[in-house]
Amino acid sequence: MTTDAALASELATRAGQLLLELRNRELGEAPLEKAQARELGRRGDKEANTLLLGLLGERRPGDAVLSEESADDRARLDNPRVWIIDPLDGSREYGLPGRPDWAVHVALWERGAGITAAAVAQPALGEVYVSGSARPADPAGRARPRLESTTRPRPRIVVSDSRPPEFIGALAERVGADVAPMGSAGAKAMAVLRGEADAYVHAGGQWEWDSAAPVGVAQAAGLHCSRIDGTPLVYNEAHPYLPDLVICRPELARPLLDGIAALTGAPADSPRVAMAREYLSSLVTHDASKVRLAADCFRVENGQRTGDSGPEIVAELEHGDQYKPITGIRDLEFREWGPNVVARFLLDMGAGEHVITVAITEHFSVPGGEIESILAIIEPHPAAG
Repeated sequence: MTTDAALASELATRAGQLLLELRNRELGEAPLEKAQARELGRRGDKEANTLLLGLLGERRPGDAVLSEESADDRARLDNPRVWIIDPLDGSREYGLPGRPDWAVHVALWERGAGITAAAVAQPALGEVYVSGSARPADPAGRARPRLESTTRPRPRIVVSDSRPPEFIGALAERVGADVAPMGSAGAKAMAVLRGEADAYVHAGGQWEWDSAAPVGVAQAAGLHCSRIDGTPLVYNEAHPYLPDLVICRPELARPLLDGIAALTGAPADSPRVAMAREYLSSLVTHDASKVRLAADCFRVENGQRTGDSGPEIVAELEHGDQYKPITGIRDLEFREWGPNVVARFLLDMGAGEHVITVAITEHFSVPGGEIESILAIIEPHPAAG
């Protein structure tokens, strides 16, 4: 039987080939409109996910799967083997011409052992990194060293292109480093592996599928991998939210972790609060690509049903005329108990030269890894006059 590492490599390679072919067909030299680029990323995500699920069903029928693009089946919590996959990491970059910083993630988690096999494919670079070797072949077929050396006078830290940590400027100054933005968690982790960067620091919110495969490959190559507070990265949890990480050369781990500890004090969001915050953010950005809603999720506003399914609510968040005037959310507070999250905030809407402000109390039911219902009470606010 094919080893798990070899299977991870095969799956990542095949999904990467599918994505590259789709991208080459649909993406020309001229940039797509924002909505078209987003749709291309979603199409790639969906098609690669279908391929990966089909192959895993054939090759490892008894294993469970946790995928960004599938509903979370909590039966995985009782399964000793769980594949954690991100069919397309960096979907925004995937829809932009000339951007190679997108990837396919395939990892296997085993009870009592953690991530035991992993592969990260970077199709635009023609490379697949696999745990146990972490050595992509060069064009001549020669294996590269596990961890490339670097002669840079200053460390280079790569961060999210869209969500860099708030503290990154102060951290870079503290450790004497330069900062560079990049898409895809897998692309950033492999940049450290190749010696193109010395560290990857993230604190803007992530899920298990964002980091499982990159961490599996990076650890196999001898890189330091942890949460930003230095605690281990743990996978196949009931809530697959895993908001932050540090992947770096071993000699940089202590300076980076000490610097982050000195610069941060507020606790990180819990998984449920993070999901609610992502939904609220989408009200302003009109990008719901990271919002986790159950297929049968519903939304009620002031007693009126305004959404009957997860896909319908996502479509409304991104294209609904009722959300286009929203300009900002402020004075946001959360309370959490059991599976419940309540957010209270002020919402500003532009109306010509005027701004209308309303007060909103929003209840989210989050029993698992997806929001199952949203109940909102919208009230006038004195600022609205």
